[in-house]
Amino acid sequence: MRIEGRRGSMFICCGLLIVLVAAGHEDPLQQNKGNCSYAVTIGTTCVKGAETSGHISLRFGDIEANDIMVRHLNNRHLRKLDPLQPDVLDDVPRKPFQACMVDQFQVTGQCVKSPICYIYLKLAGADDWRPGFAQVRAIERSHLSSDYFYFRRYLPRHVWHGFDACDKEVTPFGIKRKRKVNGKKPSK
Repeated sequence: MRIEGRRGSMFICCGLLIVLVAAGHEDPLQQNKGNCSYAVTIGTTCVKGAETSGHISLRFGDIEANDIMVRHLNNRHLRKLDPLQPDVLDDVPRKPFQACMVDQFQVTGQCVKSPICYIYLKLAGADDWRPGFAQVRAIERSHLSSDYFYFRRYLPRHVWHGFDACDKEVTPFGIKRKRKVNGKKPSK
């Protein structure tokens, strides 16, 4: 009887061990549902009046409808970079989006599954802003980073403005996008 009790206890312990090991196993698909870190680099042009003190919002994503939106990007300022030198200039605190400066921000959002192919910026404020370029780098998965998107014009206020370089096809009826919009399946 004592041996039977030990077998039963051993069976329960083994069962619990298997459950604990299975619970600790990460499924690669579950990783995509988590959050990832991104480094956003935005350069402001050097023309007079290019800087802004307004709030900038950012939206970017991939062809799989993974859309990351960041309101008030100004609050996530990480560092400023000298456009002519590779040095980081963080010794003097300053506000982002000044003329002739390159700013870097770190944001967190859902993980993209394919390369970042669109980016939109939105300006909210009383003054104008003229960004030169923007790029989003996926920190954990650099192969999913975006190319550089060049703006070089004043942004309209309170409107999303940007670029969509996701796959598209020109048909006799117009441009047919392959990117999923709002979770819909891509057209084939």
